[in-house]
Amino acid sequence: MLDINLLRNDPEKVRENIRKKFQEEKLPMVDEVIAMDREYREAQQQADGLRNKRKTLSKQIGGLLAQKKTEEAEAVKAEVAAAAEQLAQLEQKEEELKAEIRKRMLVIPNIIDDSVPIGRDDSENVELERFGEPTVPEWEIPYHVDIMERLHGIELDPARETSGNGFYYLTGDIARLHSAILSYARDFMIDRGFTYVIPPFMIHGNVVSGVMSFAEMENMMYKIEGEDLYLIGTSEHSMIGKFINTILDEEKLPQTLTSYSPCFRKEVGAHGIEERGVYRIHQFEKQEMIVICKPEDSPMWFDRLWQNTVDFFRTLDIPVRTLECCSGDLADLKVKSLDVEAWSPRQKKYFEVGSCSNLGDAQARRLQIRVKAKDGSKYLAHTLNNTCVAPPRMLIAFLENNLREDGSVAIPAPLRMYMGGKDCIR
Repeated sequence: MLDINLLRNDPEKVRENIRKKFQEEKLPMVDEVIAMDREYREAQQQADGLRNKRKTLSKQIGGLLAQKKTEEAEAVKAEVAAAAEQLAQLEQKEEELKAEIRKRMLVIPNIIDDSVPIGRDDSENVELERFGEPTVPEWEIPYHVDIMERLHGIELDPARETSGNGFYYLTGDIARLHSAILSYARDFMIDRGFTYVIPPFMIHGNVVSGVMSFAEMENMMYKIEGEDLYLIGTSEHSMIGKFINTILDEEKLPQTLTSYSPCFRKEVGAHGIEERGVYRIHQFEKQEMIVICKPEDSPMWFDRLWQNTVDFFRTLDIPVRTLECCSGDLADLKVKSLDVEAWSPRQKKYFEVGSCSNLGDAQARRLQIRVKAKDGSKYLAHTLNNTCVAPPRMLIAFLENNLREDGSVAIPAPLRMYMGGKDCIR
């Protein structure tokens, strides 16, 4: 959410940013907010005047009664009552205008970084760099579910009976591999100085609206019926929510955290849920990175976060590339975002396995996450998040890149201690 002062002082900057994101339908909101804000401040000024008047009149009543001027006192009481009635109307108007302003401010997009390429959608994202050599073996690589089934590692039909499409049972060595990847990711991030956290897997509605846009919320979140609770779509939601309404000492920044959680997503939209695959599903697990820092440090942390993901995948010999997300592909709260994509030798192309985002002070403004400087002044923190690894999607890249011609799957050295010393799955 933007600072209201930006709309007051430089509305054209906000309009230009909306155009860069190809959301012209939101342009009228800028003028609506400016008009409502002006009306809100006028009502606020009138209300303050009435409060002062009421205070002055109340003092007069006491003096008049002391002088036994009952009639004059009653007349002043009537003035106070009229002022109170008018004040109540103004306060109601203030609350209504405040709610309407916030409603619009929540959907006006955050100001994107100047370095973000301009484009309408993900087809216009820009490749930055490749890490590792993408190869295609001479033998045919089966579909990832076929690889898992041959290794007795996945059961989809029972999951459809119990839960429907978008769910699965992982079994045997594939289930163990899934857990091994997460355990390795946990230790990988701890070794990089991040504090390991297991957060709540459900959060209140005010936290949901604080960490994401309404469009994302509608398409992603599962709500618990009859309760003010939502299942998290990523641990970023509860990890950023951890700092709601807090004032952090500047010397305690940055907060660098890595969190494990299951993730639950509706996956509403054009992509849909695959009938057999585990690429886009309703339930998965993830190791995440979260940083709360000073505004001037967020660009540096953005680069460090995505590099962690690249380094993690390269330790497992999986080729990856980085893509700069264009303006039209950025969620409304994001200042800048970069996707990490892994190589698929079966499809002969890269596919997304992680996303790194700098949200500036947007989440901090919504959730009131502030920092106390040494001089006692307070300012909003910057928040960032990034995926370290999210199996089972990562399993697709892992299995395809480590499959041998005889159908076995090689286990890279970093994972063997989590796999009971195994160097392959047969």
